[in-house]
Amino acid sequence: MKENGVRNNKRLLLIDDDPNLILLVKDYLEFRGYEVITAENGREALEILAQQIPDMIICDVMMPEMDGYTLVENLRKDPRTSWIPVLFLSAKGQSQDRIKGLSKGADVYMVKPFEPEELVAQVESSLKQAIRLIHHSGTAGTEVTPKIQVPFDVELTPTELKVVQFVARGMANREIAEQLNVSQRTIESHVSNMLGKTGLHNRTELARWAIESSMA
Repeated sequence: MKENGVRNNKRLLLIDDDPNLILLVKDYLEFRGYEVITAENGREALEILAQQIPDMIICDVMMPEMDGYTLVENLRKDPRTSWIPVLFLSAKGQSQDRIKGLSKGADVYMVKPFEPEELVAQVESSLKQAIRLIHHSGTAGTEVTPKIQVPFDVELTPTELKVVQFVARGMANREIAEQLNVSQRTIESHVSNMLGKTGLHNRTELARWAIESSMA
């Protein structure tokens, strides 16, 4: 069942310590035409990533040995994996949980339980965006995707400007905190504030905005 071209030959890495969820989501995604490889936690996922690079990662947040937050921070600081779209699945659905997940480096945050069709829609949307970004970065002088739109009167503080420049370089919050000699929670707060000011949805869009606005 591969009627949608974005699904053809797309490999997804599914990470969760719940074997029942792994089976259900894996079966559903494979039925929809994706190739799915699985891992039980972040540590096992990194071992897999050392051997093969998927087109997207679907990851639980709370897991033994290495949680989703730590995994994503590892992904974002490695040039081999920094570009991979990440979708967080979590039982925590409060606003601060979503903000934390997105500021840590995830592109999408979904709350369990979720509708399988919504998961597929989010996966397809993320894959299409990744394709557009790759196409855009490889096409000199050609505007392939619309520029990021933010309110014209957005003003960043000097610290926020430094943070968004580091985000545009693909650095994880922990690395930025070390560079600026502040706590990681402070960096997460700055990222959250910038998302609120700009109306953007995630770090990827923040990075694009910084690059397109010549801030980075």
